[in-house]
Amino acid sequence: MTLPFSVTILGSGTSTGVPVIGCRCPVCSSSDPRNSRTRCSALLRWGERTILIDTTTDFRQQALREGITAVDAVLVTHTHADHVNGIDDLRPLSFIADAPIPLYAAPAALESLRRSFSYIFSEEEDATVYRPRLQPRRIDGPFELFGRTVVPVPLVHGHGGALGYRVGPFAYLTDCNAIPLKSEALLQDLEVLVIDALRYRSHASHFNIEQAIDAARRLGARRTLLTHLGHDVDHAQLCAELPAGIEVAYDGQRLEFPQCPPAESDPVLRGTQSTF
Repeated sequence: MTLPFSVTILGSGTSTGVPVIGCRCPVCSSSDPRNSRTRCSALLRWGERTILIDTTTDFRQQALREGITAVDAVLVTHTHADHVNGIDDLRPLSFIADAPIPLYAAPAALESLRRSFSYIFSEEEDATVYRPRLQPRRIDGPFELFGRTVVPVPLVHGHGGALGYRVGPFAYLTDCNAIPLKSEALLQDLEVLVIDALRYRSHASHFNIEQAIDAARRLGARRTLLTHLGHDVDHAQLCAELPAGIEVAYDGQRLEFPQCPPAESDPVLRGTQSTF
């Protein structure tokens, strides 16, 4: 049985968010709501389940805007501040669930989270500590999550790395400036690709717009959305410049996938080996 699958772009902005504090540039001063960008993240839904990709600095604002009342699991891409510093705002959701929320991350990312948020991940019982209830889960390769296959996609992010994620016909690749060949093999036959495209100029740890377009063409996704955008990118202007099949993501954008295979029939999982 296939379950309806949807994706909401919670945030489409870079680490500063847009508008940038103190900036009066045309994009930061724009009246176009699509130029208002919270930090980069996404929400996946299938069946009765809600899966969050990253707990950004703006997660509280995003959750209130989208009416999020439950998160059944969290997928972490990497541990830069803009992608994890909203982790404490999982507190009310974990209390509503009355159970720990599974949090999936690569081994190095889990260790980084334990260091940065030791009060959350401490094994010592302390009734006076008001903290989210989270259950760390190590990612070593593709795994099943609530009846669907989640395929982690290793990416190059400057001198470090990050994980993208593929679920059925959808892939989410934020914070990257290169996609290894082994990872490209995991990204074939996509309906929708969401990919990092920070700005027009080059950057040491992010694709610029031209590089993101080139990557999208190599992967051959039927539809590509550019995300993690800075304040030198005007939504309407960039839309007018892009080739067919490539568009600009915006906060609150919703994508619907009426057909998405369950884990046992997902062709991506069959024959896929861990790339870790």
